[in-house]
This record gives sequence, structure tokens and C-alpha cells, in this order.
Amino acid sequence: MRIISGTCRGRKLISPGNNSIRPTSDRVRESVFNILGEMVKGASVLDLFAGTGALGIESLSRGARSAIFADVSRQSCRIIRQNTELCKMTSQSTIITCDLSKASLPYQLTSEKFNLLFMDPPYNKGFVSATLDNNTLLDTLASDAVIIIEHAPGEPIPGELERVKLYDQRKYGKTVVSFLTPVEQSGI
Repeated sequence: MRIISGTCRGRKLISPGNNSIRPTSDRVRESVFNILGEMVKGASVLDLFAGTGALGIESLSRGARSAIFADVSRQSCRIIRQNTELCKMTSQSTIITCDLSKASLPYQLTSEKFNLLFMDPPYNKGFVSATLDNNTLLDTLASDAVIIIEHAPGEPIPGELERVKLYDQRKYGKTVVSFLTPVEQSGI
């Protein structure tokens, strides 16, 4: 697994030697970032279920301002730290070990508005719907934010929720990537 473009292009990332993490493939990552294009430059990024940190690090390599990486696994957070050090991106990175199924979020996740939210949770475990139902998390998104979710084909992704809506979906073999955006809230 490597960084595809930007300042760290070609840099190989550390990944565990077992199946405890399912990193986003280079092909899928390249396609996602081609779709996002210039939106990445200057963006504040939140990488949830971050695994190796590949999505957030790719964002930083392509010009994102900052990235917060969140994962419940301490092993994943150690790997993310190693990868951000390898790419010399520690000053732009914050790594948080947290359980995203909890209603309350660490203060680092509520301290700014994010332009890009990446979610790559374990497939078919219900994490996508639970995370999209977390209003505290959705409050951290900028009004023009893009939510990018990697999931299994057939895994239910709500096309329309009260606060987000699906606007694009792409299939890459056994992986589907859904793109959502916040819905403008009246009275907010």
C-alpha cells in the first residue's frame, strides 16, 4: 500500500501483517481522490475507522490543511502514528483512540468544522448507519462537506436521512464508495 499522489507520492505505508485491518486499495483510493479533485486542497479532514490512516495521509499529501484520525484499535493508532511520522505529517495530524459508537465524542472531534469525512468501517456491522445518526458528529461538518463511505455491496447506506443525503455511489469489485453531503438545516 502506497501514497498515490502529492508530496508523499510513492511512499509505502506500514500495514499489519494480518487481516485485522482492511485498508482501502490503491485503485479505490485513486478513484475517490480523482472524484474529489481540488476539494482536498486546504481541507480539514476527519478519517474515521482510520485503520492505517491511508485516506487521511493521502489527503494531507494532496494538500489538505489538517487531518484527525480516529479508530477504536490501539494497534491501528500506533500504525497511523508510524505512517504520519514516515510521511513527516505529524504536525498536521491528530490521532485519537475512541469508540465512535458512543454518543459523546472526544473534544478534538468537536473543535472544528471538517470539509471531508472519510469512513471505512468494518463491513456489514451497522457502523455506517449508527455513525450517520450521531448528530454530535454531524455538527462537526462544514455546510459544503463531503462524506465518503467505503462499504460492502448490499450494505444498506441510507440515501436520505434527516441531516445527510446520498449524491453519488461507485462500485469497485467488492467495494462500494458512497458520497454524501449535509442537508441544510432550517433554523440552525
